[in-house]
Amino acid sequence: MSRYRPNAPPSRDGLSASCVVVPHGPAVLAQAFFHQRFPFISPTAWCERLLAGDVVDTQGQQIRPETPLTAGQRLYYYRYVAGETPIPFQERIVWRDDHLLVVDKPHFLPVIPSGKYVRETLLVRLRHSLGLDTLSPIHRIDRDTAGLVLFSVQPSSRNAYQALFRERQVHKIYHAVAAWNPALAWPVERVSRIAAGDHFMQQKEVGGAPNARTTIRPLAVRGEQALYELQPVTGQRHQLRVHMAALGLPLQGDGIYPTLLPEDSLDYTRPLQLLAKSLSFTDPLTAQIRQFESTQALW
Repeated sequence: MSRYRPNAPPSRDGLSASCVVVPHGPAVLAQAFFHQRFPFISPTAWCERLLAGDVVDTQGQQIRPETPLTAGQRLYYYRYVAGETPIPFQERIVWRDDHLLVVDKPHFLPVIPSGKYVRETLLVRLRHSLGLDTLSPIHRIDRDTAGLVLFSVQPSSRNAYQALFRERQVHKIYHAVAAWNPALAWPVERVSRIAAGDHFMQQKEVGGAPNARTTIRPLAVRGEQALYELQPVTGQRHQLRVHMAALGLPLQGDGIYPTLLPEDSLDYTRPLQLLAKSLSFTDPLTAQIRQFESTQALW
C-alpha cells in the first residue's frame, strides 16, 4: 500500500517521492550512485534528472550529479517513465467525505505506480486532480479489473478502514463473463489453496490447507456465455481468475489464465470481463451501513 510519510517532500502532480538510502561503502557521487542503484537508467538520464531537481535530501535540498553522498543518507527521488502512454479511460468518483473516497476505476488503469505505469495510475491521477497528498488506497484490484476502489483520505483514520479488509468485514460482489456450463451444480463454492505459479505473473491451486474461498452463481445466460456473480470471502492474489479457470471457465479477455499472453498483446477493445460491482460494510467511524455500487456493467 502507498504510505503517507510526513517527512517526505511534497508530491509533484500527484506523484509521491520514492526513497532510497545510501549503503555503507566507498564514497560515491550522486550520478554514479543512482546509475549503480538503477542501472537500467543511463548515466545521461540520471544527470538530466539530477539537474532538473528530481532528487532531494531530507531537507528538500537539491542533489546534483557531483554531490558526494554519505553512508546512511536518505534521498528522495521522483519516478519517471519515458514515453508513458496515456490510458484513454476515466475514473469516476462515487463517494467522498472527510475520511473516505470511493472511486469507480476503468479497465486497464493500475491503482498504484508500478513498473512502466507511474503517472497513468489511479492514485496519482486522484492526488493530482483533488490536491490530496495524503490519499492512499485501502485495498487494490488488478489493473485489468474494473470497478470500486476505496481510498483513505486521513492518515489518522486509515487503519480503521484497513482493519475492515484484514478482518473480512467487507462484503464484496464481482461480476464476470465466462463460458456457460449447465452441468455444474450451481451455485458453486470453490475452496482451495492458492500459491505462486510457475511464472511470477500467475497463481495456481495447490494441495494443502485452503486459503481461498469464493461463491459463484450465474446471473444470466446468453447462448454459450454467462454473466456470473462472484463473492470472495478471502482475498488471495488473482483469486477469482484462478477459481474460474480451475472450473474450466476462464474469464473472457483474460490474458493470464489459463494461458499467459505477451505483454504487448494488450487490446483496449477486449478488456478482462471482471468488475468489482459492489462493496458494503459498517463504517468504523460512524457505525453507519455503507453500500457502494459501480455504474459500470459487463452486459
